[in-house]
Amino acid sequence: MERRRCFFFLRFLLYCTHMAFNFNDLGKNIDEASEHLAREFSNIRTGRAMPSLLDSIRAEVYGTRTSLRDIASISVEDARTLRVSVWDSSLLKAVEKAVADANMGVSTATDEQGIRVIFPDLSAERRAMLVKLVGEKLEQAKVTMRRHRSDTLHELDALKKAGEVSEDELSRLKKELQKKIDAGIEALEKSTVQKQKEISL
Repeated sequence: MERRRCFFFLRFLLYCTHMAFNFNDLGKNIDEASEHLAREFSNIRTGRAMPSLLDSIRAEVYGTRTSLRDIASISVEDARTLRVSVWDSSLLKAVEKAVADANMGVSTATDEQGIRVIFPDLSAERRAMLVKLVGEKLEQAKVTMRRHRSDTLHELDALKKAGEVSEDELSRLKKELQKKIDAGIEALEKSTVQKQKEISL
């Protein structure tokens, strides 16, 4: 009797092992889609001066293109102005040129403390265009999410075809997949609403 009980227990463990499906890859893909959208949003001006707006700028320093954050501190002076405090005053002109070459539509003013980067006010028309652009970025992210869902569904169907999961287990896994995708899309939508609010302020 004990041997028979052990046999069925081992079969149960084997069954559970086959039923398990690792959603880790999907989770990583969802995170990457979210991070990509966040990077896209960081490049879209909201009308408010933020240090991250200068993240992509590189200055020619000692023959090397260098991030501003590696040669200066960047802080918010007011709603439309960033203060770039260059640690080595001999690099002021290089930094000012880098900002000008970035074609961000900003003006600069140099003083003893460094460089002031002044952003113009956004017109109502420009704000509307940016709100629309943010929505388009969201739709692109949703397409990526739907592709990840489709890829995972193919994996699950392959397991069913190979006899590694039952019909009931397949149904459960598909529901779990949909929950993860829905949660990921909901997070993308929340960040989009927040970005659009920032632009509209």
